[in-house]
Amino acid sequence: MPLPSAIPLGYLCTFAVSFVISAGLVATKSRHLHRTARQDDSTAVQAAHLVATPRIGGLAVVIAFAAAVLWFAPPGLHAQFALFLLSIIPVTAAGLAEDIGFRVSPRGRLVAAALSSLAAVALLQIWLTRSHMPGLDLLLLAPPIAILFTIFAVTGICHAINLIDGVNGLAAITSILIALGLGTICLEAGLRDLSVAALLVVPAVLGFFLFNFPTGKIFLGDGGAYTLGHVLGWIAILTIQSSPEVTPWAVLLVFFWPVADTGLAIYRRKRAGRPTNQPDRLHFHQLVMRALELKVVGRQQRALSNPLTTLILTPLISGPVLCGIWFWNRPLYAFAALVMFTLLFGATYRIGIAHAKSRGLPIRRPVGLAPKPARINQI
Repeated sequence: MPLPSAIPLGYLCTFAVSFVISAGLVATKSRHLHRTARQDDSTAVQAAHLVATPRIGGLAVVIAFAAAVLWFAPPGLHAQFALFLLSIIPVTAAGLAEDIGFRVSPRGRLVAAALSSLAAVALLQIWLTRSHMPGLDLLLLAPPIAILFTIFAVTGICHAINLIDGVNGLAAITSILIALGLGTICLEAGLRDLSVAALLVVPAVLGFFLFNFPTGKIFLGDGGAYTLGHVLGWIAILTIQSSPEVTPWAVLLVFFWPVADTGLAIYRRKRAGRPTNQPDRLHFHQLVMRALELKVVGRQQRALSNPLTTLILTPLISGPVLCGIWFWNRPLYAFAALVMFTLLFGATYRIGIAHAKSRGLPIRRPVGLAPKPARINQI
C-alpha cells in the first residue's frame, strides 16, 4: 500500500532540520562542551569512547520530529499528534537537564518518563487493552490496571533505548529500524496516516546519525534516547489499539533488541546482588566491542572497534524486526519467533561470557569499586 504522495517533501525537510541542527551543535561544541560533556566520560566503567563529546544530539532529533508532526502529519492525525507532543515535555526536559549537567538521577528520569506516558494517556484517552496473553488480557479489562501497565511498558522502552546508547550509532540505528518496522506494520494493517507518523522518525534520527556514526562527533544523550523511547513506544500503543489485526507479539519483536538487552541487564545485576541501576561492562554490544579489540583490530583501536560493533549488530537487530513485519497479524508465529530469538540471544550471550572467561578477560567489577558513572551513555 503506497504512502500519500505529498509525504516525500516532509521526509526531506525533517532530515534537513535534524542535519542542520546537528551540524550546528558540532560546529559550536567549543562553546558548550563544558556543559554538554563530562570529564569522566572516558573513564567510567561503561565508557566506550576516548574523549569528551557533546551529548545533546537528541535536541536535533526532537526538534526535527516535532516540526515534522506539526507541518507534515496527515490531517487525520494532526490534532492527535499535536496533543501528543505536549506529553514529551517531562521526559525530554529531565533527559536534557541531565545532559547539560543538572544531575538528574536514573530514578528521576524514569519518573519523568512515567509522567510523560501519564500525560499521553490523559491527552489521547488511549491505553493498551490487549496483549494476546490470556491472563494479562483479563486484567487489562480494568482501565486502572491497563493504564498502569501502559505507563510501565512505555517507561521501560524509554529506559531500554537509553541503555543501548553505548557505542556510535547503535541507539540511532536501532530506533530507525524500529520506526521502519512500525511504519511497515501500519501500512500492512491499513493505518496509512499512522505509518507516516512512524516513518517521520527515520529522517529525524538520520540527520543526527550522520554525525554520530562512525566518528561519534555528537551523542544522542538522555534527552534524545528517552524521548525516542517515548515516541516509538506510543506509536506502538496506537498501532495495537488502532487495528485488532496487529498482534502485540509482532510489535514486541520490533522492539526485541533493546528490550532483551534491558531484561538481561536487570537479571544479571540482580543475580550478582548489585543494584539494577549500577553500570557495568557486560552489555551485548560491549562484549562484541571488546572481542573485536582482542581478536581483530587491537586493544588500542577503540576508534575502529566502536563503529564496527554497530555494523556487526545491525543485522542481528534487523532479524526480529523483519519477523515482526512478516508475522504482523499471525500471533502464534510471532510468539514462536519471539521465543526463538530470546533463546538465541541468551545462548549467544552465554557463549560470549564463557569465551571472555577462557581468555582471562575481567568481566565483573566488585560493587563499590566501579568508577563514577559517566552521564553520557548511562548503560
